[in-house]
Amino acid sequence: MKSVLNFIVKPLNDNRYNNKKKVGDKELILNAENFSHQYVNRHAEVIAIPSVGETNIQVGDIVIVHHNVFRRWNDIRGREKDSKSYYKDDMYFVFPDQIFLYKHDGVWNANDTFCFVKPIESLSNSIFDNEKEQPLVGILKYEDKYLKQAGLKSGDLIGFKPNTEYEFIIDDQKLYRIFSNSITIKYEYKGKEKEYNPSWL
Repeated sequence: MKSVLNFIVKPLNDNRYNNKKKVGDKELILNAENFSHQYVNRHAEVIAIPSVGETNIQVGDIVIVHHNVFRRWNDIRGREKDSKSYYKDDMYFVFPDQIFLYKHDGVWNANDTFCFVKPIESLSNSIFDNEKEQPLVGILKYEDKYLKQAGLKSGDLIGFKPNTEYEFIIDDQKLYRIFSNSITIKYEYKGKEKEYNPSWL
């Protein structure tokens, strides 16, 4: 089985939604609405790669995909429908630009045009500032080939454009997916920067 232009994937662990959380010996349901993108599973396993074009992604790799790939919806009559990406038997077509990150041989790699950034704790000392994160600044975690060519690497302290961050939970870490061309500057560390890890993770 081989797709012409798209990847074929299936949701990791056969779950289209990540809407349950273990609390002690209990299982808590976080959300019961199928249209909420926040709880859609974004982890998938690659079943087939496209026959047209080149890619470093291989069959069996784990990928991070757009939230609409597995999200179900209701038509005007209230009937629940699969997404437009649905193929058959829990398999889905995915455009190359809907894959943001892939894990090959146990190592995460950013797909071209994307990078992932870890937020840092707010550096503000003001009692009137309730922000937990330092705005528009973070630590580069996974860089694509374009950022590598620009001399940036994992661990660099970088700045990015407003409203370009898209939240993901990867390996129990809160990360932002950002287009690589939205990275604006590399900062020098001052020694006070700390990664921000929300207490709810």
